[in-house]
Amino acid sequence: MTGTLVRAATARGVATLTLDSPPNRNALSSALIDQLLDALAGAVADPAVRVVLLSHTGPVFCSGVDLAETEAARATGTLPAARMGELLQALWDCPKPVVARVGGPARAGGLGLVAAADIAVCPTEATFAFSEVRLGVVPAVISATVLPRLTSRAAAELFLTGEVFDGTRAAQVGLVTAAVPATDLDARVDRYVGGLLRGAPGALAGAKALLRRTPPDDIGENLAELTGLSVSYFRSAEGLEGVAAYRQKRDPAWVVPD
Repeated sequence: MTGTLVRAATARGVATLTLDSPPNRNALSSALIDQLLDALAGAVADPAVRVVLLSHTGPVFCSGVDLAETEAARATGTLPAARMGELLQALWDCPKPVVARVGGPARAGGLGLVAAADIAVCPTEATFAFSEVRLGVVPAVISATVLPRLTSRAAAELFLTGEVFDGTRAAQVGLVTAAVPATDLDARVDRYVGGLLRGAPGALAGAKALLRRTPPDDIGENLAELTGLSVSYFRSAEGLEGVAAYRQKRDPAWVVPD
């Protein structure tokens, strides 16, 4: 499948990256992975972009790695799965908040995208499955983003059985941030995006780095590092502006006007 598989549009500080390959349920082909990486890099490089919103066309969010391409390339070509690590790392390391609007089912590699996002919202009736074991493979690459999200018991159950579960369960085990009625999906996504747009860009990047930080074993060393980090942000241009705005009862300069 060729052509435009990922559409990018930016408005009011939000770069919306839309998976647009509904004939194969937005499967992760090599071409789609390339286009999504390019679109993400463009959003990161654009100073006007404050939030990245990952969405999709069609009823399915993402069916996982493109199995038709995988079968064709198994003997002589590069498997799409070989590119997944690059894509997941780009999403995970994105310095700008990534929100996933998961409007329908996701399977296998698609769940890696969901887990790589900072915030993910789905309808309660959306379905998910780590279907790899039922295909004779394992959810190896996506485990890098999925396992930090899931409880250990849920991970064992869902990885080993490959059973389908719904959005409510996905929220309970930590795969998504929230599962809401389908009619409320866009409103909840807009609420999260609006909240993120009120955060200072540098502080949001710093908070994301903090969430992924590996603390030193020594509590004193850890607190010393974190104290220095806090002081540096209070002394930064954003910190000075944020405190001044709070005291003056106004929006900070970085807030995008309605």
